[in-house]
Amino acid sequence: MKLVSFSFFSDPTPRAGLLLGDEILDLTPLGVPDTANAMALGAEALGQALTMPETSRIALSGARLLAPIPRPPRIFCVGLNYRDHAVESKMEIPKVPTLFLKLPSAVIGPGETVRIPALTREPDYEVELALIIGKAGRNIAAENWREHVFGYTILNDVSARDVQLATSQWTLGKSFDTFCPIGPAIVTADEIPDPHALDIRLSIGGEVLQHSNTRELIFKAPELIAYLSAITPLEPGDIISTGTPAGVGLGRTPRRWLQPGETMVAEVEGLGRLINPVEAAG
Repeated sequence: MKLVSFSFFSDPTPRAGLLLGDEILDLTPLGVPDTANAMALGAEALGQALTMPETSRIALSGARLLAPIPRPPRIFCVGLNYRDHAVESKMEIPKVPTLFLKLPSAVIGPGETVRIPALTREPDYEVELALIIGKAGRNIAAENWREHVFGYTILNDVSARDVQLATSQWTLGKSFDTFCPIGPAIVTADEIPDPHALDIRLSIGGEVLQHSNTRELIFKAPELIAYLSAITPLEPGDIISTGTPAGVGLGRTPRRWLQPGETMVAEVEGLGRLINPVEAAG
């Protein structure tokens, strides 16, 4: 199943639904007001919604998709988690996960515009596979990681490289307004047998700039969940973005930064396409 957050053009209130091709099954009649409550029900209970009357379905063209979790509790990101990306960034291969946060206020959804502020001259793109935590836990054993993952989505870790690398602390350079596109949906874990065997790519203007496979991750989902949950209890709705492969603007010669008027297309096999235009912030 594909869990989405959406709104009507006439009513901006976020609602939860299941994406069914070119239709959305509205979960509001079931008393499910948002995706957080939908995840709490669990994938099996959500599956029962498929028996709802056809009148609960609306055309995708009549709604606006939002970020699947419009305001996640926390967004944990893993830096340098593909060997080729660490090499192109001229940084040491990490021996433990390199973790930082993106602020939830940076989140936008599919189709929304990434706005580049005047404070940065080096805006960059990073396509990533993101894990969505569905069950809370602390000190989670690596072998039990699947019990805590509700599903997966795409995250574009847009970064202001000059701000990010001005200090050793990356969070603010990663957290400008609109710098965290997420979506288009949360694909439930049962539909992705192995998240470590997915094609991943990002293109701009038809040119493929990043292309790899999640099998190349240095630290995979079991290790990341075990490591993080030993430090802080994981909460439902938390996002763990697993890192980006080579091909980012920072690692290119010459370096290639995002430009107003461009459109980023981030793709992860089985999860769809996350499309976001770029413009200069007003």
